[in-house]
Amino acid sequence: MKNTRMKRMQLLLVGLVCSCCALNATVTDYTKGLSIWFDTPNTLEHRAVWYNSRPDMWQGEKKPETAGADMANPDQGWESKSLPIGNGSLGANIMGSVEAERITFNEKTLWRGGPNTSKGADYYWNVNKQSAHVLDEIRQAFIDGDEKKAAYLTRKNFNSEVAYEAWGEKPFRFGNFTTMGEFYVETGLNVIGMSDYKRILSLDSALAVVQFKKDGVAYERNYFISYPNNVMVVRFKADQPGKQNLVFSYMPNPVSEGAMQTDGTNGLVYKARLDNNQMEYVVRIQAIHKGGTLNNKDGKLSVTGADEVTFLVTADTDYLMNFDPDFKNPRTYVGVNPSETTDTWMKQAVELGYEGLFEAHYKDYAALFNRVSLTLNKDAQAVNIPTPQRLKNYRKGTPDFYLEELYYQFGRYLLIASSRPGNLPANLQGIWHNNVDGPWRVDYHNNINVQMNYWPAGSTNLAECTLPLIDFIKTLVKPGEKTAQAYFGARGWTASISGNIFGFTTPLASEDMSWNFNPMAGPWLATHVWDYYDYTRDKQFLKETGYELIKTSAQFAVDYLWKKPDGTYTAAPSTSPEHGPIDQGATFVHAVVREILLNAIDASKVLGVDKKERKQWEEVLGKLAPYQIGRYGQLMEWSKDIDDPKDEHRHVNHLFGLHPGHTVSPVTTPDLATASKVVLEHRGDGATGWSMGWKLNQWARLHDGNHAYKLYGNLLKNGTLDNLWDTHAPFQIDGNFGGTSGVTEMLLQSHMGFIHLLPALPDAWKSGEVKGLCAKGNFELNIDWKDGELNQVTILSKNGGHCEVRYKDAVTTVKTVKGKTYQLAYQNGKLTVKK
Repeated sequence: MKNTRMKRMQLLLVGLVCSCCALNATVTDYTKGLSIWFDTPNTLEHRAVWYNSRPDMWQGEKKPETAGADMANPDQGWESKSLPIGNGSLGANIMGSVEAERITFNEKTLWRGGPNTSKGADYYWNVNKQSAHVLDEIRQAFIDGDEKKAAYLTRKNFNSEVAYEAWGEKPFRFGNFTTMGEFYVETGLNVIGMSDYKRILSLDSALAVVQFKKDGVAYERNYFISYPNNVMVVRFKADQPGKQNLVFSYMPNPVSEGAMQTDGTNGLVYKARLDNNQMEYVVRIQAIHKGGTLNNKDGKLSVTGADEVTFLVTADTDYLMNFDPDFKNPRTYVGVNPSETTDTWMKQAVELGYEGLFEAHYKDYAALFNRVSLTLNKDAQAVNIPTPQRLKNYRKGTPDFYLEELYYQFGRYLLIASSRPGNLPANLQGIWHNNVDGPWRVDYHNNINVQMNYWPAGSTNLAECTLPLIDFIKTLVKPGEKTAQAYFGARGWTASISGNIFGFTTPLASEDMSWNFNPMAGPWLATHVWDYYDYTRDKQFLKETGYELIKTSAQFAVDYLWKKPDGTYTAAPSTSPEHGPIDQGATFVHAVVREILLNAIDASKVLGVDKKERKQWEEVLGKLAPYQIGRYGQLMEWSKDIDDPKDEHRHVNHLFGLHPGHTVSPVTTPDLATASKVVLEHRGDGATGWSMGWKLNQWARLHDGNHAYKLYGNLLKNGTLDNLWDTHAPFQIDGNFGGTSGVTEMLLQSHMGFIHLLPALPDAWKSGEVKGLCAKGNFELNIDWKDGELNQVTILSKNGGHCEVRYKDAVTTVKTVKGKTYQLAYQNGKLTVKK
């Protein structure tokens, strides 16, 4: 199957590059290989959804400032039937309507809010409450048994004045990720007499395609966004000459002011500023046509009688990431000239043309995506049908191992498309957004969501996609130091529930502490810094970047804890995110503290530094309030045994130590693992998409493959839209990444200091092969199994050192040499190294 797929990819690449053969060529079937596809076109029903498709209704100063802020996306076609493409900076969704292509467009740094609103820098930064002195009173209230007083003091002192919604204050300082507008390409065609329609996203090449026949002509459109050249490429062609009669137009973000200008004879450039914070942005467009005529009058690109047309689009803002912001300078995040950057990118793109751009795009993308392949039950026959029909059949109980492979690889595709070095990390919707505002501001949600986005990065061989997250963490340190000092009198830094691109680390205005009190956001984020090192073993990174982030986060965790009169350390006040009361020792918080302190201890040992501080971390760990098992046999969520076995809340925060942490395991703490299983049984197998994704990982960590597989099935059946995007509802991307991570956990685990092969293999996956997965310690593995049992594994040691491998009850240790490959087979209950 893999050889067939590779041949298919080679043919696909040849077909794409050889556009000189476009006329009278055989139509390529892009639905083969790994592809998401539809056989019915979208409509233009919800174009410019922020206007409810009626721009004429908005006149003068009246603007749709809060459009899209509701939880339900009014554009269901976009949410469930569009095809996402991206390069980490630019993102677009292909709607694929026949009469006029509609493309929603994003640039990841286009944000409202920050220090450059009309009220200036102090209005943005001077928002931390000086609340550290209240901690003693809260803790005394816990000693006195006055939990109401402790809760009241926390609610009144550990929020801020910053509104989380645009209607809550003017100007809106937290801000939100916002659309960069939409493009329309009118074709002069209609659906009457149309046939053979397909709208396809090829994961193998990160290429979207629309194909259909009309009046005896085969039309085709190709779309991709290049990371090497930072440009979106859209090509229209047909199998007969002179059939391209197109009008390209742009609908800009409605809460900005700008103007469209001509850019040479074949282009347009739109220059604008957001109303809220005067962020400057530029959208630059060029057309390359073969045959026919083109003009760029009246703010549109009009093509008549062409054989083929390629539209190139690039964009940028004036945003500059800043690790050392000046709290007095409102323009501290301004530092890019988008007119210059877009002009440079466009000139390079025009020079390369479609063939050169695609060749560079494919080479870059395939070098990442092709690192991992997954084949499940290779002898099973997969019928080639549209993806919505696959999902429909799957929901009815029809096995579909191809769909399970596809969803897995779609998560990897989405991470590559939304998180590349040199830009911001993937947000709540990755990089894709279709409105002025959006659910939860389409922000960086720090109480699981942004972290979940990166769970599959290291294990699925995409470690470099983590670098934007680490840069984001670095932007939080200086502001986070102020937050840590103001609220907790602590060293180091932390963050709170929600982040933006402007270093926001403060709690929000709400007094609902169940979600707004989250001082462990910073330490949780910092654990990803250690994970990046642990997968790559890049000691230079750890020394120059990673260790300081980890160390200062650990310092905050130590200072935040309350040393009780009996000498134990506990988290007071604390909460279990989005669930339950204000507590004097929530299990989730203690689990995160354990994780960051263990990371700091290990990092200091690797570098041979900070022995004195390491000793303090070890002492605090030894006296930290332990995990507790409650009256139902459950791992307790709070310091008191108040868990409700009928509670099916979506968050399972108290199982952090099981996953994504490593302080609960069937191998090392079997009683706590059993108690964790009770929690999962109580919480049930349903919930939001991302929650099912998390539970999938946790069941895998419990080595229960069949239950993990049930959660994977539930995620696909009940938490997945027709285009395979995860839904909360509404759409948010973390569940996709949780699903991909969970499948990997079923096949390979390495968080406990050894490589565990097929720890949660379900009965349904009787045979299979996965290639290219990564284990901590910088090992890369190919695993093959037959009849539900390991056949062999190949291990590439990228760093050298001892490698302990386990399968079932068999354990072996291999002393590896950097760059060498080792083959192990499982026979007669033993793992043996092949000579």
